[in-house]
Amino acid sequence: MPRLAKHLAWFAVAVLGAIALSVVALRRGEAINALWIVVAAVAIYLVAYRYYGLFIANKVMQLDPNRATPAVLNNDGLDYVPTNKHVLFGHHFAAIAGAGPLVGPVLAAQMGYLPGTLWLIAGVVLAGAVQDFMVLFMSTRRNGRSLGDMVREEMGRIPGTIALFGCFLIMIIILAVLALIVVKALAESPWGIFTVMATIPIAMFMGIYMRYIRPGRIGEISIIGVLLLLGSIWLGGEIAADPVWAKAFTFTGIQITWMLIGYGFVAAVLPVWLILAPRDYLSTFLKIGTIVALAIGILVTMPELRMPALTQFVDGTGPVWKGGLFPFLFITIACGAVSGFHSLIASGTTPKLLASEGHARYIGYGGMLMESFVAIMAMVAASVIDPGVYFAMNSPAAVVGADAVTVAQTISSWGFAITPEALQAVAHDIGETTILARAGGAPTLAVGIAQILHSVLPGENTMAFWYHFAILFEALFILTAVDAGTRAGRFMLQDLLGSFVPALKRTESWTANLVATAGCVAMWGYLLYQGVIDPLGGINTLWPLFGISNQMLAGIALMLGTVVLIKMKRQRYVWVTLLPAVWLLICTTTAGFIKLFDANPAVGFLALAKKYSDALANGQVLAPAKSIDQMQHVIFNAYTNATLTALFLFVVFSILFFALKVGVAAWGTKERTDKEAPYQALPDA
Repeated sequence: MPRLAKHLAWFAVAVLGAIALSVVALRRGEAINALWIVVAAVAIYLVAYRYYGLFIANKVMQLDPNRATPAVLNNDGLDYVPTNKHVLFGHHFAAIAGAGPLVGPVLAAQMGYLPGTLWLIAGVVLAGAVQDFMVLFMSTRRNGRSLGDMVREEMGRIPGTIALFGCFLIMIIILAVLALIVVKALAESPWGIFTVMATIPIAMFMGIYMRYIRPGRIGEISIIGVLLLLGSIWLGGEIAADPVWAKAFTFTGIQITWMLIGYGFVAAVLPVWLILAPRDYLSTFLKIGTIVALAIGILVTMPELRMPALTQFVDGTGPVWKGGLFPFLFITIACGAVSGFHSLIASGTTPKLLASEGHARYIGYGGMLMESFVAIMAMVAASVIDPGVYFAMNSPAAVVGADAVTVAQTISSWGFAITPEALQAVAHDIGETTILARAGGAPTLAVGIAQILHSVLPGENTMAFWYHFAILFEALFILTAVDAGTRAGRFMLQDLLGSFVPALKRTESWTANLVATAGCVAMWGYLLYQGVIDPLGGINTLWPLFGISNQMLAGIALMLGTVVLIKMKRQRYVWVTLLPAVWLLICTTTAGFIKLFDANPAVGFLALAKKYSDALANGQVLAPAKSIDQMQHVIFNAYTNATLTALFLFVVFSILFFALKVGVAAWGTKERTDKEAPYQALPDA
C-alpha cells in the first residue's frame, strides 16, 4: 500500500506537468503566465529522473554500486580521486553548464517561446540526459577513457583516430568560444574580475580543507565557501564603486585573455582536488542559487510571457539569426536539450572522480536535467521582457538601424510596438548608455533576470544592480566550463598523441601532462587572442560552427552508445540511444548541407564567399567589412567555415559507417564483444 501511494503521488506530479505543458502549448490569443512553463518543466524533470532515469540505470546499464570505479582503482591524488557525490555533482554541473543554456534559449526566443520550450523539455529527457548518463557509464566501465579513445576501442583504429581528431578539434572551437564570452563579460569590469579572481583562493582553501583539515565535512566547508563567495561578491561591488581600487581591477580584453590562458593551464595541470573540483562546486552554489532565486521570483510575481508563442520568424527570416525552425532551432539550442560538449566532460574529468556507480544517475542524468532547468529559466527571462526590447538588443544595426528612433520604427513595423523613449528608459534603468545591438544573448538574459529580481526586491537603482550581477553570474557560469574543458582537452590530446608516442598517454606523467596541457591551451588561446584583437579573426571566424559541431559531437556519442549496447547483447534497449542519435544525425547533417550550399548568403558559407568575391571584383566594400583587406578576410572566413563543415560531415559519416558495420556484425554474435574492463569489487564491498 505505501508503494502504491508513492506511485500515485508521482502520477499526480506527472498529471500536473501534463496540464501545465498543455496550457503552454495550446493556449492562443492571450498572454500566459510564465509560471506554467516552470511548473511543466520541473514536474516533467522529476518524473523523468524518477522513472526513465531509473529504468536506464537498472535495466539498460545494470549499474552495480559494489563495482570499483576508476577513481578507486587508480587513486593517484592528481586526476583519479574518489569524490563526494554532491561535490562531484557540483563539479560536473559547473563543467557542462557553460554559455549554451544561457545564450541558446535567448536566441531561440526569436521564433517565440513555444518551440524552444518544447525542445528543451523533450530533448533533455530523451536525448541530452541520456547521452550524458550513457557516456559517463561507458567511460567509468573503461577506466575513464575519453570519447574518441572509446570509439577506437569499440569500433576500430581508423574510426577511433578520426573521432579523436574530430572531437579534439571541436573541443578547441568550443573552448575558444566560451573563453571569448568570458573575456567580453569581464573586460573593463572590476566587480566581475575581483569576484572571479577571489574564487580561486577560496576554492584552494576548500580543497585543502576537505582533503587534509576536515575530511568528509562537506556541509561545513560548503557553508564556509558560500559565505566567502558572497563576501567576495559584496566586496567586488565596493571595489567597483571606489575610483582607486576600481582602476586597479580594471583590465582590457587582451589582458584578461592572457590571464585566462594562464589560469586554464594551471587548473588543468594541478591536482583536480586542489582547484578544479572545489571551484566548480563553489560556483554551482551561485549558479543554482541564482536560478532558484529566479524561479522563486517567477512564483512570487507570476509575470506574463510577452513574447508570442510563435513569431513570424519561424520561416527563417528573423533578424537575430537566419535559418528555419528545422533544423536550426535544434542547433541554436544545444546545452539545455542535448550537447556534445557534455560527452567530453562525461568521459573526461567526471568518470575519474566517480566514487561509486550508484552515483552515476544523480550526476549524469540529474546534472543534465538541472542544466535544462537553467535553460528554461533563460527562455522565460527572454520572454517576459518587451519583445521590442528583445529585438532592439539582439538585431544588428545593419538591419534595424543605429539610433533609437529608427530602431523603434523598424521593430514596430514587424508588429512589436516600441517607442524610442521605452528603449532609452531600459538603458537608463540598467545603468547603460544604450541597449541597441547588444547581440549574443547574454545582455538580454541579464535584462530579463534583472526585471524579474527587481520586481521581487524593488528599490532605487536595484535594476542596475541586478543587471550587473547577472553579467557577473554569466561570466562565472561560463568560466567553469573553460577550466574543466581544458583538463578534458588535455586528456583527449594525450589520447591522440599517445597513438604515435605511447609515453604521452600516461596521465600520471608530469611531462606528458605539461606537454598536452600546453598544446591544448596554446590552440584555444591562439584562437581566443586573435578573436579579441580582430573582430573578423580568430574564433570569430569559427563562431558559426559552434552549434553544428557541438550537435554533431552528440550524434557521435549516441552512435557509440548504440554500438556498445549491441555489443553488450542488450539489443532490446538499443532504442534508448538509437532514436536520439538518428534525430541528431538528421538535424546536424541537414544543417551542415544547408550551411554549405544554401543560395542565401546570410545562411550558406559558399554563397557568402561568392557574394563578397563578386563585390570585391567590382571594387565594392560590403558591411561588416570596412576595407578591401577586411573583404578578403570575410571571404577567407567563409571558405574556412565551409571547409570545416565539410570536414565535420566527413567525421560524422565515417563514424556512422563504422557504427553500422560494427553494430551489424555484433548483432549476429551470441557472446558479448564490448571492451568493458574486468569486474573488480570495491575494497569494502
